Amino acid sequence: MPDPAIDEALSRATAGLAQHEDRPAQTAMATSVGRAIKDRRHLIVQAGTGTGKSLAYLVPALALGTRAVVSTATKALQDQLATRDLPQLAESLGVPFEFAVLKGRSNYICRQRVAEVAGGDQQLVFDPEAEDIAAPADLGPLGHEIQRLVTWAAVAPTGDRAELAWEPSPTAWAQVSVGARDCPGASRCPSGSVCFAEAARDRASKADVVVVNTHLYTAGLAIGGDLLPAHDLVVFDEAHELEDIASAAFGFEIGAGRFQALARTTRPLLDDPAAAVAVEEAAILLGDALHPHRGSVLSRPLDDATQERLTVARERVQRLQAEIRKVSRDGGQQGLDGGDEMGADLGARARHLRAQQASTHLLRDLDEVLELTESQVAWVEGPEHAPLLRVAPLDVGAAFRDRLWSREDAPTAVLTSATIPPRLGERLGLPAGSYEVLDVGSPFAYDEQALLYCPLHLPDPRHPAYEAAMHDELEALMDAAEGRTLALFTSWRAMTAAAEAMRGRVRWPIVAQSDLPKAALVARFSTDEHSCLFATMGFWQGVDVPGTALSVVAIDRLPFPRPDDPLLQARRANLGRNAFDLIDVPRAATLLAQGTGRLIRARSDRGVVAVLDSRLGKARYRWDLIRALPPMRRTKLRSEVEEFLSPLRHP
Repeated sequence: MPDPAIDEALSRATAGLAQHEDRPAQTAMATSVGRAIKDRRHLIVQAGTGTGKSLAYLVPALALGTRAVVSTATKALQDQLATRDLPQLAESLGVPFEFAVLKGRSNYICRQRVAEVAGGDQQLVFDPEAEDIAAPADLGPLGHEIQRLVTWAAVAPTGDRAELAWEPSPTAWAQVSVGARDCPGASRCPSGSVCFAEAARDRASKADVVVVNTHLYTAGLAIGGDLLPAHDLVVFDEAHELEDIASAAFGFEIGAGRFQALARTTRPLLDDPAAAVAVEEAAILLGDALHPHRGSVLSRPLDDATQERLTVARERVQRLQAEIRKVSRDGGQQGLDGGDEMGADLGARARHLRAQQASTHLLRDLDEVLELTESQVAWVEGPEHAPLLRVAPLDVGAAFRDRLWSREDAPTAVLTSATIPPRLGERLGLPAGSYEVLDVGSPFAYDEQALLYCPLHLPDPRHPAYEAAMHDELEALMDAAEGRTLALFTSWRAMTAAAEAMRGRVRWPIVAQSDLPKAALVARFSTDEHSCLFATMGFWQGVDVPGTALSVVAIDRLPFPRPDDPLLQARRANLGRNAFDLIDVPRAATLLAQGTGRLIRARSDRGVVAVLDSRLGKARYRWDLIRALPPMRRTKLRSEVEEFLSPLRHP
């Protein structure tokens, strides 16, 4: 039943939009979100492209006075909310509210690290009134880059890395930032009173709407404590990515970098650096043991070599931690944990606290690897020279139940996306009967605007003759549309081969993902109407090109996940014979729908989605995939495609 207060607020919010139009799907979603808030009942809602889902969840939250956290999977949506949607709402809604953006600690420059880098042993407490520090000529490229960051920190509005007019290297940024594992907290840091990250958290604590990314939200659940402000509602936008993001957040990784960072932090504190050197050497020994396991799941129990090297690494980290504590005792507890000293003592205290934090977290993770439970999976990935040990839960749903849904103060959750994966509530551990699932549809008339084409005559993608036949089909599509094609591939190899083949066969300009940065590629594709863009997974979502410049979306293969993905391998083994239907098909359906969603971005758009994989029309699971797509007309005949695209062609 419609809520008059929400309907009125939504009308005010949309009245001032430049392209305001009646959107029944948006109204239906807003009504359902309002009902979910009032009834404290979770909501999973699929809202097709063009629904205006941001307003559909923001307006009811604000109209009902609900403190909300909006969690986005991508930076693009976070920026859209912070720079467009929320400022527009503040002007048009007629209800006063505050909003804030909160990011992970490592996104903000650390004033204590800046003070240490800038002042050496003489000026270790950040002074916002201090003048810029001149950079010696012999600093080198990295030193000058760090100096630029030191200078910027004195004038930065919020210390957010995104405010920089240039992109620092990861190495330079690491020298002036800290992660949650290393930070001792504002109350124990000499620069805690002027901390950028703490200032951001303070702003968030006073806001009615806080925008975060899903990595931060799930990390907050994993770490516990008060990483996020109290809230009554959490909206997971782009919810189709939540499961994978949470899987990473609820797990951890151990690589050489953590050992090396700990040694670097600790070395200046020690009279004898032997314990720090031993930790660095342990990282090399562990890497040697992990190297043979790259790309595979570790056995349980661990093999002898890995077990031995992990144990050695743990012993050396524990020995280094003991040395850190010894420094604390010998240097005087007052000097390291809360005295009035300035200068070097305060800098040493901050470094000491970071070393304690980092060593404690590393020991905890090493212990967890050495005592893996049946509910966890460990595997090794990364390049040959730097293997990375990763651990994640087999069942993300159990972690959500324990850390979110079962809490007494658990917020009401709204999970929304243009494409909701099958069984999402179950996979995320939502208690049965605690949530509603809704599809509000789309404002677009897909049956009139779009045609789904699957050429059944093509060989199976696993057949040697497939690639050449697929190239022939792609050439015909590009000619039928006079360019205007976004070709999406499931691998870099396939994209590169197709781009090379087509450049010698068609007269339409082709740009490939490797040619330019993403923003430049999309801009060129959008403005050159007859151009074609060839891209891989990074372009299957987040690309918005309305108009005739994008009239064909061609997809080379059904986007099944890699069969050798170690985490998915473990989950498949856990599920047994139903694994393909419960893991692979839903993931392929979601990604296929995301790729298909690039085609129709406005009510005036018209075009063809061509899935160049005959399994879409023949396999037993085909209807699971087709039902995940918008309700387009379907054909297996190229002649119907050419007729559908004929209005594009010049006479």
